[in-house]
Amino acid sequence: MTNPAALPVDAGVLWAVGHALHYDPHSVLGPHLYDGAVTIRTLRPLADSVSIVTPDGKTSARHEQDGIWVAVIATDQVPDYRVEVTYGDLTTLNDDPYRFAPTLGDLDMQLIREGRHEELWRALGARMRHYPSVMGDVTGASFAVWAPDAQGVRVIGDFNSWNSEANAMRSLGSSGVWEIFVPGVTAGNKYKYEIHTRQGDWIQKADPMARAAEKPPATASIVEESAYQWGDQAWLAERAAKNPHNQPMSVYEVHLGSWQEGLTYRDLASQLVDYVATMGFTHVEFMPVAEHPYTPSWGYQVTGYYAPTSRYGTPDDFRYLVDKMHQAGIGVILDWVPAHFPKDAFALARFDGSALYEYPDPQRGEHPDWGTLVFNFGRTEVRNFLVANANYWFEEFHADGLRVDAVASMLYLDYSRQPGQWSPNVYGGRENLEAISFLQETTATAYKRYPGVMLIAEESTAWPGVTAATSSGGLGFGLKWNMGWMNDTLRYLREDPVNRRYHHGEITFSLVYAFSENYCLPLSHDEVVHGKGSLYSKMPGDNWQKLANLRVLYAYMWSHPGKQLLFMGSELGQTGEWSEQWSLDWWLLDQPDRAGLAALVKELNLLYRSHPALWDQDSDPATFEWIDADDAGRNVLAYSRKPRQGRPVVAVINFAGVPHEGYRLALPQGGKWKEILNTDAPFYGGSGVGNLGLIQAEPVPWYGRNFSASIRVPPLGAVWFEPEA
Repeated sequence: MTNPAALPVDAGVLWAVGHALHYDPHSVLGPHLYDGAVTIRTLRPLADSVSIVTPDGKTSARHEQDGIWVAVIATDQVPDYRVEVTYGDLTTLNDDPYRFAPTLGDLDMQLIREGRHEELWRALGARMRHYPSVMGDVTGASFAVWAPDAQGVRVIGDFNSWNSEANAMRSLGSSGVWEIFVPGVTAGNKYKYEIHTRQGDWIQKADPMARAAEKPPATASIVEESAYQWGDQAWLAERAAKNPHNQPMSVYEVHLGSWQEGLTYRDLASQLVDYVATMGFTHVEFMPVAEHPYTPSWGYQVTGYYAPTSRYGTPDDFRYLVDKMHQAGIGVILDWVPAHFPKDAFALARFDGSALYEYPDPQRGEHPDWGTLVFNFGRTEVRNFLVANANYWFEEFHADGLRVDAVASMLYLDYSRQPGQWSPNVYGGRENLEAISFLQETTATAYKRYPGVMLIAEESTAWPGVTAATSSGGLGFGLKWNMGWMNDTLRYLREDPVNRRYHHGEITFSLVYAFSENYCLPLSHDEVVHGKGSLYSKMPGDNWQKLANLRVLYAYMWSHPGKQLLFMGSELGQTGEWSEQWSLDWWLLDQPDRAGLAALVKELNLLYRSHPALWDQDSDPATFEWIDADDAGRNVLAYSRKPRQGRPVVAVINFAGVPHEGYRLALPQGGKWKEILNTDAPFYGGSGVGNLGLIQAEPVPWYGRNFSASIRVPPLGAVWFEPEA
């Protein structure tokens, strides 16, 4: 064949491709069979000469139009080839991104359209890929982004000198996905998308599916490829074999940047892991680790839902931290924020020039309290983005639980809105039916895919069935934060002990509803910020009384039905309010009374974990029994915790500032009872009022029981007993 003709292309199309404005540049660029030959076009603006190099030789290309060069090779099969380009004295030989087939398969596209791609991160975003090739194996990265309203999309990065016209992406049809494979890209390269909007503007956006990002305030996404080898197989196997809601769960809530300033993920994998293990907590809960631009938001205004924040290291560094937690026997819960996202122009807001991730109606799409945008839970692809994101943290980082932030704001259309600022649902109600369905899909999917994990709701209203199964109309969470218990308890403890008799109902009310859901009792970061003061500062009295109040609070909390969560620093009796800007006041441990408080928290965790009465089936009302709920005059509570098998634990909690001598305590059985905890012990900083280790249950009927004992109850103190073995 002599002088075969090139595949003809309209000049207007060539202009659009040359300026990276065409929706399908691959239909013009790259190799195309035509008239018994192969036409190859490549975009190389400002080049002096271009040649196509194949295993059989080199073919010169001619400049056709707008930086597009064309060559025709007389063969009836597309050959492997490279593009040789000369700019002045510089000649380069590179692969051609437009010779590769789409990296998303038919199943990917179908699942994306249906909103059922449970591993969406394997299809979208930037992914390193490796292909065998006749002229040498090819390594590069595929880029895929959902932008259905875009008129054109380009990927720019340090690999193409941020050249806007170098790597225009192709539209994959009705899915709204744009895609390209770029040879030569390596892990660690930075990139963004340039999106041509319907309004005619070009906007630059970080990748919503990026698995790594630049350290703020920089905003580029980073190509990531994990090389991490996990060592927590035994942990995962044991986790899958157990029901986590019937296991001990004592959670230490942590803000990674201020637990101790300046630590990386790998530093924390040593220091934080050792500390949590020594203190006896079963789990840590990390405030949001997903990438966020504004440090004082504590991570609750997320811009990179698939990227662990780069403030403390790489994604593999974060994997290392989780792995070391697991190898030390500590579970990891992550704060997750699907309720809203910030308006930062580089991120999700009006991503393709339209209201894509957010509701278009500002009555639903904007959150009045936080100045943020609300996800469009009714849009198939947005739900898929979020459901897959929950899966991502379980799959890629072996998280043991997600604590879902601000659930109440998702459930109610009128949340923080006045009349006229919201519109009812199709039934005339105030429930956000789309958000309800999304939450049910998230919990059901996670529990199906990852046995042994937990979904925990921060939900502050009386919404029914938060922890009920989705099959019966519930939201499907495993646990719910008991905000009522927290508010009532702290309000009660703010009262001077002499006044607490008039507020006794506040401290007992939680047991009215304690078994209506599966609860976690939170003393979280929310209670020690924004002018609320530390837990220590909330307590009345002098220093001794404040610490005694904390000791009795913690003993009450650890013995109350439900799991428990304590924010970092509360075990130290931190004096000042928490700030993300500096470390905890670790110097407090040099003071004997603060060291005593920390020692008590450690002992509470030890006793809790070793006594199934305190956690086995603790959402079952049969495991709790009041002994005396009505002693308001002496500010005393007495109750029994009972396991399915084994010995009960009896707790006596005295919120009065004076001891009670000769206090008659009804007991479930006779014989000797051992005092296993006394928060007033001198070792913890107390005054030493106690029972010398043992009490004798006498056949003296009391409060409907056949046995009772006369005991000493310490001031602002708690004592726990168990029958002697």
